[in-house]
Amino acid sequence: MKAIVCTQYGPPEVLRLQEVAKPTPKDHEILVRVHATTVAAGDVRVRSFNCPPAMWLPMRLVLGLTKPRKPILGIELSGEVEAVGNKVTRFKPGDLVFAETGMRFGGYAEYVCLAENGVVAIKPPNVSHEEAAALPVGANSALYFLRKGNLRQGQKVLIYGASGSVGTFAVQLAKYYGTHVTGVCSTSNLELVRSLGADAVIDYTKEDFAARGETYDLVFDAVGKTSHAQCRPVLAPNGAYVTVDGQGIAKESLENLIFLGDLLEQGVIKSVIDRHYSLEEIPEAHRYVEQGRKKGSVVIRLRG
Repeated sequence: MKAIVCTQYGPPEVLRLQEVAKPTPKDHEILVRVHATTVAAGDVRVRSFNCPPAMWLPMRLVLGLTKPRKPILGIELSGEVEAVGNKVTRFKPGDLVFAETGMRFGGYAEYVCLAENGVVAIKPPNVSHEEAAALPVGANSALYFLRKGNLRQGQKVLIYGASGSVGTFAVQLAKYYGTHVTGVCSTSNLELVRSLGADAVIDYTKEDFAARGETYDLVFDAVGKTSHAQCRPVLAPNGAYVTVDGQGIAKESLENLIFLGDLLEQGVIKSVIDRHYSLEEIPEAHRYVEQGRKKGSVVIRLRG
């Protein structure tokens, strides 16, 4: 089968299209024919090995010393079950599924084996493979950090980086939970963020959100570019500040995946897709994502 293999740590050029062995599912695994995956920020960080100096050695020990131990990246996907292991009971061939693979990776290939008891669920029937593949990481991260900030109905919430993958889902989820949402983004993304339900938008290229005199019950930095000190002036009494940068990792959860998939199916939330690329174009997709300007998700389309 064809796969994009990360041959070493470095620039996008280290990602190479190769022929590799098609995997065979073990007793409790399913073999999924991948229809769509994404280039998530996590994929870019692993490929480029972008981490703080103090974490260099621990991360190399976890990921691999000279190259990723799991060389086929891709942490979220959607596809069709082609075969199942002898002891699988949750799925059958022909099922359409979507999944978050996390540190097991594997989405940048025509086929991948997933654990039956992993974070994999039946794809909502009215949702495309591209929309389903774009959901797990961004939506789960948004849900995790909003809950960490103790989000409650009636609050005023500011989401910094409201047009990225995590941010677009955070705006929609914060509205779903009955809050007043202010989104911070660049000029070109103001209408997108409004269309997702934001009650107010701030163009960070023209205005400093911290100098407006407004206060918020929760400030969520969905891109990791602010600090608690910078946001302290805009926090209401007992207000919370959460950020994707250094405040923990949103653990994959089947319960959350099913919940978020239901919201997607009902049209309560939607996946925002910036660009589509083919499997062969993944290095180019990495270059684009690395610029830090994508709107929502960048999807890799393997099959129509």
